[in-house]
Amino acid sequence: MSKRASILFSGLVLLIAATGCSGSAAGTGGGGRGGRGRGDGGAVPVVTTKVTERDVPVDLAAIGNVEAYTTISVRSQVTGQLENAAFHEGDFVKKGQVLFTIDRRPFEAALEQASANFVRDQALLSQAEAQLARDGANAEYSQLTAERQAKLTKDGIISKDVAEQARAGAEATAATVKADRAAIESARAQLRAQQSQVDNAKVQLGYTTIASPIDGRTGNLTVKTGNLVTANSTELMTIAQVEPIYVTFSVPAIQLNSVKQGFGKAKIPVTVTPQDGSATPVEGDLAFIDNTVDASTDTIKLKGRFSNSDRRLWPGQFARVSVRVTTIPHALVLPNQAIQTGQDGQFVFLVKGDTVDQQPITVGQRVGEDVVVEKGLQAGQTVVTEGQLRLEAGTKIQTGGGERGRGAGGRAGRGQGQGRGRS
Repeated sequence: MSKRASILFSGLVLLIAATGCSGSAAGTGGGGRGGRGRGDGGAVPVVTTKVTERDVPVDLAAIGNVEAYTTISVRSQVTGQLENAAFHEGDFVKKGQVLFTIDRRPFEAALEQASANFVRDQALLSQAEAQLARDGANAEYSQLTAERQAKLTKDGIISKDVAEQARAGAEATAATVKADRAAIESARAQLRAQQSQVDNAKVQLGYTTIASPIDGRTGNLTVKTGNLVTANSTELMTIAQVEPIYVTFSVPAIQLNSVKQGFGKAKIPVTVTPQDGSATPVEGDLAFIDNTVDASTDTIKLKGRFSNSDRRLWPGQFARVSVRVTTIPHALVLPNQAIQTGQDGQFVFLVKGDTVDQQPITVGQRVGEDVVVEKGLQAGQTVVTEGQLRLEAGTKIQTGGGERGRGAGGRAGRGQGQGRGRS
């Protein structure tokens, strides 16, 4: 055989060998695809879980803002010089604790003057009462004299002119008594007015000491000691009550009915996690529902109340809020990864013996890593949570891997099933 013929023969042998290998590989792959799903090549290993029945709480998440329970603007009710501030900025103070002192001397002098005028008016009243007593006695004597003179005149003993003079004197003294009584009423009214002046002076003097109206934390001191403060206009500082405290947040108005149904009948739990670096939540309850839906955002404003005994919540903070609007009783629950999505909607692979069936379902509320099934399943049924990629109706399965409702594998299986898009 020539060299050229030898080279051609070797190439033909190699070509035949390559063609055989390709055919063998194609046959193997085809068998794999044919066996996929129907289980002709063996049972498919999967992880399963059972449909459970339990009460499912429904929580709404929101971002809230911490607000002081009460904020007081501390102002002076009198004009004067600020003498002393009996606290440090940022201190926690108690109700009734003295905060500021204003110069008392002008108000003490005003009280002394009002008290002196009151004593004077008391003396004038006593004088008027004594005058009335004297004039009353004279009037009584004059009346008796006039009556005697009138009787003597009737008997013809004295002249009629003398009787008329006695009667006129009696009437004059009676008028004097009326005037004295009016003077007494005037003196009493003046005394009451002066008493009010004394009381007002005492009140003004009391305003020179400013005490805290609530328990709370003091803010920035805007007026320093020695400065003049003006009545009802100069804000000295603010006090914020932080025990208890509010967290204000908004939820979609579509949830308003659910919130209203439970509000007032029982405490609605509200949980907040402030942005303070700690993941520990703070527990409270719903305290307020606004009377108007915000038309621009279609939300309703709510307030949660928290005891805040550890003073962890601080006015102005932002916090993550979770409010429990309702609880679904006797709900059928599955892990999220068990749900698949196909052309006809959502479904699960329902285990029937050693095979699976494709079961359409209606999904309701999602709660964390679980989902509520409204239709299509019953409690106690077994569904596949991992390995759905290799399944279709009638596929033989192997559940030796155990039952599990969650896990990284389950989430991967869910993604695969959705990618398949089976109907």
